[in-house]
Amino acid sequence: MSVIDQALKSNEQYAKAYDSRLGAHPQPAIAVVTCMDPRLSDLEGILGLKRADMDVIRNGGPAVTDEVLADLVVSTRVLGSREVMLLNHTGCGFTTFTEGGLNAKLSSLTGDGSPVPMHFHSYKDPVEHTKEQIKKVRSHPWIAKDVPVRGFIFDVDTGRLREVTIDGRQSLIRAIRTEKSFLSQ
Repeated sequence: MSVIDQALKSNEQYAKAYDSRLGAHPQPAIAVVTCMDPRLSDLEGILGLKRADMDVIRNGGPAVTDEVLADLVVSTRVLGSREVMLLNHTGCGFTTFTEGGLNAKLSSLTGDGSPVPMHFHSYKDPVEHTKEQIKKVRSHPWIAKDVPVRGFIFDVDTGRLREVTIDGRQSLIRAIRTEKSFLSQ
């Protein structure tokens, strides 16, 4: 039996206990952009958030592409997400190749170079990559400036998150917001 056939059989059992209230219009509190790596599949456990509270956007890298930016605009402007979390990780497969190298390898392996140049969004340094992704999201004119955009790296060896800031400003902004919310209580 194939993996897909096993999944279809399991879905029959899942559907019997499915809570139809989950079919209501989503109202996530946060948009999480993360990698397609299966080690990041347990976001409920990693982040301690309920599935319904997260609008999860997954792709390789995770690269903030035009498509991801469009998803973030919908998440924040249509669905109501109030924060954006960019979640990279250690040991990402996208750090193990270069775009040119992988394009050449696949062209040679298949004998077909017609897709070149294919953009894989490879990178070398997760910290610098996270900083670049924060800047891309922060600079988009349709993502409101009052929506916090924060970046993190998940350590696949320890299970811990480490925040990445561009220049310390995010921490200052967060401290000011915390103080304002404390004073308004």
